[in-house]
Amino acid sequence: MTKTTAPYGTWISPVTTKLMTEAAIGLSVLTVDHDDLYWLESRAHEAGRTALCKRSADGGISDIMPIPVSVGSRVHEYGGGAYAVKDGIIVFSERKEGSVWLIEPDTGPSSFATPEGCRYADFEFDFPRRRVLAIREDHRDRPPTDPKAAIVALSLDGEAETILVEGPDFLSSPRLSPDGQKLAWISWNHPDMPWDASELLLADVSADGSIGKVENLTGPIRQSIVQPRWSDDGILHFSSDRTGWWNLYALRSGAIEPIAPIEAEIGGPHWVFGQRSYSFLPDGRIIAMVSQNGIRTAAIIDGGKIVPLDIGQVHEAPLALGEGLAYIATPRTQSPFVAVLPSLSDGAPIIIRSGAPAVLPEGSISIGEPMDFPTRGAIGHAFWYPPKNEAYEGQAGSLPPLVVLSHGGPTSMTTNGFSLAIQWWTTRGFGVVDVNYGGSTGFGRPYREALNGTWGIVDVEDCAAAAKALADRGLVDRDRIVIRGGSAGGFTTLAALTSTNVFRAGASLYGVADLKLLASDTHKFESRYLDGLIGPLPQADALYIERSPIHHIDRLTCPLIFFQGQDDKTVPPNQAETMVEAIAARGLPVAYYSFEGEGHGFRQAETLRRVLDLELGFYGRVFGFTTPGLSEEVVIRNEIKKC
Repeated sequence: MTKTTAPYGTWISPVTTKLMTEAAIGLSVLTVDHDDLYWLESRAHEAGRTALCKRSADGGISDIMPIPVSVGSRVHEYGGGAYAVKDGIIVFSERKEGSVWLIEPDTGPSSFATPEGCRYADFEFDFPRRRVLAIREDHRDRPPTDPKAAIVALSLDGEAETILVEGPDFLSSPRLSPDGQKLAWISWNHPDMPWDASELLLADVSADGSIGKVENLTGPIRQSIVQPRWSDDGILHFSSDRTGWWNLYALRSGAIEPIAPIEAEIGGPHWVFGQRSYSFLPDGRIIAMVSQNGIRTAAIIDGGKIVPLDIGQVHEAPLALGEGLAYIATPRTQSPFVAVLPSLSDGAPIIIRSGAPAVLPEGSISIGEPMDFPTRGAIGHAFWYPPKNEAYEGQAGSLPPLVVLSHGGPTSMTTNGFSLAIQWWTTRGFGVVDVNYGGSTGFGRPYREALNGTWGIVDVEDCAAAAKALADRGLVDRDRIVIRGGSAGGFTTLAALTSTNVFRAGASLYGVADLKLLASDTHKFESRYLDGLIGPLPQADALYIERSPIHHIDRLTCPLIFFQGQDDKTVPPNQAETMVEAIAARGLPVAYYSFEGEGHGFRQAETLRRVLDLELGFYGRVFGFTTPGLSEEVVIRNEIKKC
């Protein structure tokens, strides 16, 4: 087809705000119960609620609870582990109220009599004792930054809940053995984050459900242990990074044995509850999600050997379903989808539910190309997405602008699974580089620990190095490079703009501007995170000031736009507001938008639509090109001048 020649950044895209906020849904937390499938759908068009969906054996798909019920947990603020299902019985946490609900096959929904001010997650059924185990975060009569953690038992018969384990700062993953006689769980304490060091505990469970003597299985090695899980034959499995990589281990006859050593991750940082990097097949083999170089693929572990499965990238470890598998696929060329593979031996996957309509022709899909680049005397990692739209080409002699993505966490990882949020930019003529900077998961513990004590330095250097590498290769316009990120990625964005001259504009979504303010005004889970990333206070007071973008606005020369949720408890609005006022006072161009009813991460369709349009329009204003189809013009304080 004949292409239209137009400036990069002005191409008309099939990826519209309507598609991204009304048609697209998020898919996560797949569960198999006999022949039924369950999963969560995040729906921006339903006021940002998360629906629990069921696909019955007859193929019918339905919502478990109607609007406005939203399934989710706010334990540790990030939640996860918000529902469990077994033998048709469902237990789930309602995100807004924090209430816990029970649905049994022959009765309607009923709520547990949980105390007001408590939050629950990570449910585990204990049918012989007619109860459900859960992690409880108790905010009653506690400072907002110091709720109390416990493993509790919720009675299916309406009796008062029982505390089973308490004491450590944090608890996770209560898992009962198949015979119900042993309980395993994870704990950790300040100042460690769970990916720094955690402990695996094991105890006998008596007939009345009480916990006996506790055995610590961790040993002398400082390590991160995650995802304990029992096989059907009563063997406790878990993932540990004791070798520098999260790998699988089993407890057999009192000894801990490695299952299949590999220089890749089978496991990950415990940001949310209920993560699943491995599961068990009926024949005793293990199916795992293996993360290597930013790619998450499925494999079968058999006799100590890891055999890849040809099903592409996955969101989490697949689950056994009859003779086949059920999983959430995250391919490179289409939106994620819930799939069923009828047989492990042959056959093609059947798509049960897609995350978005297939609106992009193949000629308009930009595929993330793995990219290594020199940085800090080492090698950095990223995915490069060139601009692509089958209907357009750039003007001769010009190069595309570049959007640099700095992910959150910062202990997180980006993959090159298909993302409408990235295609939003590439189909309009922007290049995108998604950076797994030092500190990211998926490249071993040493790479993850490269950020210890150096947050605001290593991440910034890597993002800048990735951008410069693309400019040096003649792939992007070095005078039109922007950086954007949310949360920790927002901090990296602000730090980059106040410490380098690589970027010409930036967008901070609920990002950190003042590290000392964050240390004194955030939730419990991350309240000591900066001890490792920067240093403990008050000893490292000077470092906090030196690394905080709010103290270096004099180094800022380019326009910035801020987006903030008014209900954010992780990075409160005062972070953005303080930065915006200081920038405006210096006469620099700045835009600020805050959204009622939004927390740390945006959920509502109207918020997402406005952020997409406003940020795109902002870059158009900065670089002097017209952005077609915008529904709202960005309001910028102070005049934009050439950076």
